[in-house]
Amino acid sequence: MLLAGIAAIVCCSPAVPLGSERGVEWGKTPSGSASNGQRPATPTSGGSMSSIMARVNLRQDLVPKGSHGRRVVRPMSPRYITIHSTQNYTADAWKHSLALKRGALRAPKRKGGNRIGYLIWHYTVDDKVAVQHMPTNEQGEHADYDGPGNRYSIGIEMCEHRGSDRTATIDRTARLAAYLMVKHNIPLRSVVPHYHWPRRGAKPPNKNCPHFLLENGRPGRKWRAFLARVDSYYQQMR
Repeated sequence: MLLAGIAAIVCCSPAVPLGSERGVEWGKTPSGSASNGQRPATPTSGGSMSSIMARVNLRQDLVPKGSHGRRVVRPMSPRYITIHSTQNYTADAWKHSLALKRGALRAPKRKGGNRIGYLIWHYTVDDKVAVQHMPTNEQGEHADYDGPGNRYSIGIEMCEHRGSDRTATIDRTARLAAYLMVKHNIPLRSVVPHYHWPRRGAKPPNKNCPHFLLENGRPGRKWRAFLARVDSYYQQMR
């Protein structure tokens, strides 16, 4: 769902030691403060959830409150989980996190208006890590402008940079989605692709995203297989 040219923006930015900005591993006490002084919430369920989430390798690297995509905080009670793919073949999860924190990713102009904001979503997942960019009780800008996809859904972007393991990325995303279902009491039917949310004024209104889980631009067999994987992890976590 990212805009054309993001690769150049991300990869040509001045070098910053990402290691100094990384948050903490899921469910572990940090040895130092993360960039926002918080750590990911520790779930209260038993061993199955812990073992499944250990493979997610969830870290926190939030866009600072009051800046860029979090300049205006819009509270949200999530009802959906929206799955995207970045369509950016040069950046992993950490590079996307850096771009979001620098305000490098602009949202498209809304039809009939001139306000241009910043793209932001909740998590970026690659074949090694899942990085959280904003709290799940805040609205992002990742789905359908001012529509319900932004107002009520948690956005997860799957990376597809060259050389990465797509199968591992999809599996890590399924685990994370299952955890968020448990945490926010979201049913499986409300785990949806970006395609689910029509964008007013866009052509076509329903985007082919995540393209590698759709067939002919629509949910089909591959999307159902992904949901089955999500549901398998969800049933283990309950």
